[in-house]
Amino acid sequence: MKNRLKVLRAERDWSQADLADQLNVSRQSVNAVETGKYDPSLPLAFKIAALFGMAIEDIFSVD
Repeated sequence: MKNRLKVLRAERDWSQADLADQLNVSRQSVNAVETGKYDPSLPLAFKIAALFGMAIEDIFSVD
């Protein structure tokens, strides 16, 4: 699964740790999602989408 998380995070000048704190996950989890090594759970995907004020489909896409 591809995602725009790194770009969206950079646009807001947030570090991985900043984003992780807002999502209540570890920085390593944010890194794994950004690099495509981990697909987020549906609840986490909804949290990410809500945080950025976007639809899940606008952040995540199938390879």
